[in-house]
Amino acid sequence: MVFNYYNRLSAKNKRIYLASDKIEVIVLPEPLPLWPMTEKLAAALRTDKRAVVETVCRQLASGMLLQLKAPPVQIKVMAARPSNDYGELHGFYEGVEGKLKVAKITLWMRTAQRKQVVAFRSFLRTFLHELCHHLDYEYLKLEDSFHTEGFYKRESSLFHQLVTAAAASGD
Repeated sequence: MVFNYYNRLSAKNKRIYLASDKIEVIVLPEPLPLWPMTEKLAAALRTDKRAVVETVCRQLASGMLLQLKAPPVQIKVMAARPSNDYGELHGFYEGVEGKLKVAKITLWMRTAQRKQVVAFRSFLRTFLHELCHHLDYEYLKLEDSFHTEGFYKRESSLFHQLVTAAAASGD
């Protein structure tokens, strides 16, 4: 299945899009050792301490990327989400280019309007969404990272490998 914007892509980008769409799973070799970090993330969000959430996100990303033998990524967790007429920004990925030697993910842990801490599952999905952009470039070696059905399935596959029943109840 292709999304509407596919028709506006160049021939080269259509090839990249279709290649991305075919990849539906990223398999973590050893997800079990990562479960405690996922549970720590749920607990960290409940503490409402940005620095603690950032530290746990860095640990979880490092553990996942180490297993996949993918290059590291810098993680920054910010407080309230920025918003504009289009909605709220949940996360942002900056790939390696120009002066940026290491890719960077920025996440926001609070909603823009009410300034409430984001629910665990929503935050984890945002984290994994941005990490999937990194994996598209650095692990799958795609030339671009499009929002394809395959992309969302990869994100979901990582989520289901990381979430235990105990962590899921952290909502």
